[in-house]
Amino acid sequence: MKKAALHNLGCKVNAYETEAMQELLEKNGYEIVPFKEGADVYVVNTCTVTNIADRKSRQMLHKARKMNPDAIVVATGCYVQTENQEVDDCIDIVIGNNKKKDIVEILKQYEEERERTTDLIDIGHTKEYENLHLSRTGEHTRAYIKVQDGCNQFCSYCIIPYARGRVRSRAKEDVIEEVKTLATNGYKEVVLTGIHLSSYGVDIEDSLLSLILAVHEVDGIHRIRLGSLEPGIITEEFVRTISALPKVCPHFHLSLQSGCNATLRRMNRRYTAEEYAAKCQLLRKYFAHPALTTDVITGFPGETPEEFEESRAFVDSMDFYETHIFKYSRREGTKAAVMPNQVPEQIKAERSKVLIALSEEKQSRFEEELIGTTQEVLMEEAIEREDGIWQIGHTKEYVKIGYKTEKNLANQLINVEIESRLQIIH
Repeated sequence: MKKAALHNLGCKVNAYETEAMQELLEKNGYEIVPFKEGADVYVVNTCTVTNIADRKSRQMLHKARKMNPDAIVVATGCYVQTENQEVDDCIDIVIGNNKKKDIVEILKQYEEERERTTDLIDIGHTKEYENLHLSRTGEHTRAYIKVQDGCNQFCSYCIIPYARGRVRSRAKEDVIEEVKTLATNGYKEVVLTGIHLSSYGVDIEDSLLSLILAVHEVDGIHRIRLGSLEPGIITEEFVRTISALPKVCPHFHLSLQSGCNATLRRMNRRYTAEEYAAKCQLLRKYFAHPALTTDVITGFPGETPEEFEESRAFVDSMDFYETHIFKYSRREGTKAAVMPNQVPEQIKAERSKVLIALSEEKQSRFEEELIGTTQEVLMEEAIEREDGIWQIGHTKEYVKIGYKTEKNLANQLINVEIESRLQIIH
């Protein structure tokens, strides 16, 4: 039996696709082994969101070749899609996006011909959604489900529309079939995810709201969580409707990137800080204590001290549960990479440090408000601490909670009274 090892780089969509390829390989007779020495086939699902991601992709591919010089090394995903033919000699097979479903057939062809294989399509012009399927995932309680691919936004710092192509949505019936399979296999929570989730349905006369309503009807699923959203999808109708669905988790990741309008225009983000704030107010109008999380980029080209302060003050005013801070990373091939007034790395780091401290303060405040309340927790694993065995899980808001007991509560929904900060795990 041939041994295959897979390694994933990048986002939750990539993770889904890696697990789907693993399932395809298993069904076709491959033994899945750790990404260590001894595999016959190494598959690296690459990322290209930054130059650093490109470098990590190349490093993992060279690592695979070094671990077994005689193995078949497969590079797939966004890095090889954007690099096209300009990829390293250590790679035997190049599989672009929208071709991962064919990995078994491509491997078979390579083994017959033993010639370097490149299988790429013109991703920018395809309208086909690549159908991949999962019946189980690496996590035992929560399943990430890819429902959409591609992006039409073309933010000035982002290469992903060139790596993933235009928006393509998965048929609702196909999503529901997979959700039912996962529910049958014991999963209680699903996370709907995509490259630009908010665009789900624009190409097939459907909508994300319609999909959520359909998933909500699936028996066995107790929680529905949404991946990263864009402000534009947060309308009165959308929020009012999902707030009436008991399975929908009050945990919303709403991408911001900057709280400064001038910076947002340079980013081509298509909303103002004021419009963004109104969307957050809508969520707080219909949900009692939602966890709002976001992304912010520091040191975007042209960001002056005054613009950074405007962004910082806005983030402060929004009281996010978590703010993920990213120092702007130049990505060749994007408009931002050639913009004037690139910010020095030292200044990016200083600004990042300021926002990280602010994020930690806001996170602590949000979590302290949970003390004295009872929260439903989906238990996931047990860990051993100095004071005994703790069962660990997440609330609907995705706050990590510990419950001290030696009972195995994995994949159970337990009401836990939050008595102290000790129960909130980081």
